[in-house]
Amino acid sequence: MESQKNSNALTWLFSGEDGSFSHGDFSLTRYFEDEFLNNIQVKQPHRFRVIFDEVDFDAVSSWLNHLNQDCSVAVLMRHNELKGFEIASSSRLAQLIECFPIDSNAELFEVTQALPSIFKPGLLVMDMDSTAIQIECIDELAAMAGVGEAVSEVTERAMQGELDFEESLRLRVSKLAGASDSIINQLCQDLPLMPGLESIVAELKPNDWKLVLASGGFTPFVGHLKDLLGLDAAYANELVIEDGKLTGEVTGEVVDAQYKADVIDKSAAKWQIAAGQRVAIGDGANDIPMVKAADYGIAFHAKPKLLAASNASIQRLDLRCLVFHLQG
Repeated sequence: MESQKNSNALTWLFSGEDGSFSHGDFSLTRYFEDEFLNNIQVKQPHRFRVIFDEVDFDAVSSWLNHLNQDCSVAVLMRHNELKGFEIASSSRLAQLIECFPIDSNAELFEVTQALPSIFKPGLLVMDMDSTAIQIECIDELAAMAGVGEAVSEVTERAMQGELDFEESLRLRVSKLAGASDSIINQLCQDLPLMPGLESIVAELKPNDWKLVLASGGFTPFVGHLKDLLGLDAAYANELVIEDGKLTGEVTGEVVDAQYKADVIDKSAAKWQIAAGQRVAIGDGANDIPMVKAADYGIAFHAKPKLLAASNASIQRLDLRCLVFHLQG
């Protein structure tokens, strides 16, 4: 058993050394992530996970010093620069959870259900605006068309769930009437990907995950991302363009909240994705039916209504955190 004089709990955990670590009157025992369901769960059924950026190592290390009972711990190995670990205990460790450093770039979530497996075929359905990319495309188009303020006001009300989505969509698009379609191509070339998006695509695709965009935005942008990242499908609304100008209308079936939820079932059936392996992530009230339709719904830097409806959330870190919500 390693002495605390030479190390601390977090340093020991990520050192890869075997055995246990003494922590005052308590001890930490190492296990491997995939051992929890087989060996640890019966004796220590409560578990939570911590994900953090390397720059916050000291803050997380100081927080872990508040541990006050024997626990089992496992490093979460993922293919990105974030660090993660899991703690399993005989009780909930409420005091430790409550004093988690909320002012750091770190996430803590309790595991209260079976997590989808990284290593089995799965489905990830993502919202686009403010989830897969850092912007709201309609707001950017509006700014380029000179009607930015009027449209962003409606967008925010829609994201908060104060307006019917289809009504708000048609209202916002109507303000683009007469704008040149060149703004669409221009914006496609400048889409800022959400940090971590390329990382999760690179980790999930080799493990037979199907990756889908379901967006209340517009087809040129989801199509661009689909081609850029090699995604499996993309759904969005189609803008009407005539003589090189936006008419201020959309055509075809509107991709609203229910449509996005239906993408979960349709995609799972198409690719024969097993129950428990369907994940959805979004940021706004319009994503509530989608995250509820999934087996595991994640709210990403989300509005309060979506937070309340989701199984889990990512509130401080970027999309790299998503794979730590899966079972390795």
